[in-house]
This record gives sequence, C-alpha cells and structure tokens, in this order.
Amino acid sequence: MATTDRFDLTGCVAVVIGGTGVLGGAIAHGLAEAGASVAVVGRSKERGRERVKALEKIGAKAISVSADATVPEALTAAEAEIEHQLGAIDILVNAPGVNSSTPFLEIDLEEWHRLLDVNLTSVFVACQVFSRAMIAAGRGGSIINISSASSGPPLSRVLTYSVAKAGLNNLTLYLAAELAPHDIRVNAVAPGFFPAEQNRRLLSADRRKAIVDHTPAGRLGEPDELIGAIVWLASQRASSFVTGAIIRVDGGFTAKTI
Repeated sequence: MATTDRFDLTGCVAVVIGGTGVLGGAIAHGLAEAGASVAVVGRSKERGRERVKALEKIGAKAISVSADATVPEALTAAEAEIEHQLGAIDILVNAPGVNSSTPFLEIDLEEWHRLLDVNLTSVFVACQVFSRAMIAAGRGGSIINISSASSGPPLSRVLTYSVAKAGLNNLTLYLAAELAPHDIRVNAVAPGFFPAEQNRRLLSADRRKAIVDHTPAGRLGEPDELIGAIVWLASQRASSFVTGAIIRVDGGFTAKTI
C-alpha cells in the first residue's frame, strides 16, 4: 500500500459537529478533500448551506443538518438523517465551541452552564449518540474531539472554557478505553491559537502579542494546519493503533515554560 493511500477516506462518511465555524469548516473541507462524504452539523441553517456549497465545489458529497448539539433528541434526529442520506457513519469530529472572558468572581451559573453545555456536554451527548450508531453498523469508527491548549495548564481569562476542555480530555481518555472493544478509536486534537469567531474578541493586541511571544513558532495558527492531524486520526489505515491520544497542534505553545 502506498503511503498516500493510507490517508484516503474515499467511501467514508464523516460528521463534523460545529462544521459551520471557522475551525470546523476547515476540518470539514480537509475531510472532503481526502475523499469522505461530509455531514456539516450546526445551529445555523444558512451557514450550513454555504459550507455545503463550498464542499460541492471541490466535488465532495456533502449535506447540512441543522441541530443544537446540546439537545440529545436533536442529535439523535441528526444522526438518523445523516445515515439516511449518506449511509453508515465512520468518522465523528466534535468541534462545537463558545468562549467568554468573564472574571471568576463575576461568572454566574447561567454562563457557567452555557459554556459547559456547548463545550463539554454536547460532546458527551454526540459521542453517545454516534458511537451507538457505529456499534450498530459493526464497522468501527473514529471519534475526534477538538480540545484546546487551555485544557491544561489553564489559561487566564477563560476559566469555564478551560474547565470544559480539561473535562473533554478526560472524556476522550475514558471513551478510548470504553469503546475500544467495538473498534472505535477516540482521540483529541488540541489546537493552540487560531483566529476564530469564538476568540476574536478575546485576542486584544496585548494578549495576542503575549501569546505569539510564548509560541515557539512565533505566530498564530492557520485553520487548515489542523487538517493533517485530523485526516491522520480519521483514517483507520493511517492511525489504526492510535486511541486515547491528545495531539497538540499549537506551534509549541504548551511546550514552553519561561
């Protein structure tokens, strides 16, 4: 087998929850380029349709499904719709995200639960819903959760988000062991700092400089720089013995101390 063939996802069905966002959109595009049929799941119908049009322009088979990832019934319905239109699901990428810079003493329970629901609970629910479908299909699969450099050590100004991403890492490790008997691999990719909608207002000029100064690569990341790690983890032939891994794509941010 040629090395490049190991990364060929032709015949696979991939679901990207949060695929209407900047990073999720780049991931959906990368999976489609590798040959997968892609279902883009997000709250915005308009953004979903736009994403599908972009994927169809590169010759990919793609659909958009509108769903609130924090609602189990909505994800169950989304899974059934995707399976009906595209077939059995092989790859699930969980990339929902919302952030806030509220100081610790000012965080109320409404904000706390909202961020945990989007960044952690929705991933738990999606893993449950889609792993059940994968088990029923009997052909294994790959689940990839999008973590963050803030998952540990935690970053300043984003307490709830950091707590959620730390929980997501733990969930990833637990599910890697839980689902291994079903030939379902569960991994996470932890991006560093990429310009995206959820952190745009958090990246003031001073904070951006501090981040870049702490990043050995000396810059922020570009969304398409996540694609290589995602396609590798998605491919059963390229990463068949990789599960429970948290792959950092952060320009060395978490490798540097002082």
